[in-house]
Amino acid sequence: MSSSPNYCYRHSSREATLRCNTCDNYICPSCAVHTPTGYKCKDCIKDRNRDFNRAYTSALWYDYLVALLVAGCLGFIGTLISTRIGFFIIFIGAIAGTYIARAVQWSIKRRRSKSMPVVATAGVVVGGLLTQTFSLINFFLSWEIFWLSYLLWPAIFIVLAAVTTYTNMTGIKLRR
Repeated sequence: MSSSPNYCYRHSSREATLRCNTCDNYICPSCAVHTPTGYKCKDCIKDRNRDFNRAYTSALWYDYLVALLVAGCLGFIGTLISTRIGFFIIFIGAIAGTYIARAVQWSIKRRRSKSMPVVATAGVVVGGLLTQTFSLINFFLSWEIFWLSYLLWPAIFIVLAAVTTYTNMTGIKLRR
């Protein structure tokens, strides 16, 4: 007794023995995606990713504004402090970035979206650059090396705080 061959639902010329465990369509090896629960077709994987992305975004429209303002204010304050501390900002910048990320997450009630880390990081950078406006203007007008010392440590703080805020908001884990 011979059975007729089954063909892939996407490639009508390829014989298929695998079936998607979600939609039960026959799939060829190039259309099969191996998952922990079996093989799925690429369309079911695409649908699952779309549902996950929709569930991942819980931020409201005003959360972006709140995140920008909180991160901007804390970046502004941190940069002002960095002009007074100097060298020790290397140690404090990353810690400040962690607390900025936690403050942003607390202020938006832990709602999330894919673009929220970018908004918070932009807030840190913009807030930090606002404090440096006066120093930048004086440096470019006078070209004195004296003003450069007022730009170095805040710039290091902005970079450290922004990178740390971004990694804490995205949940990137650094390996040791």
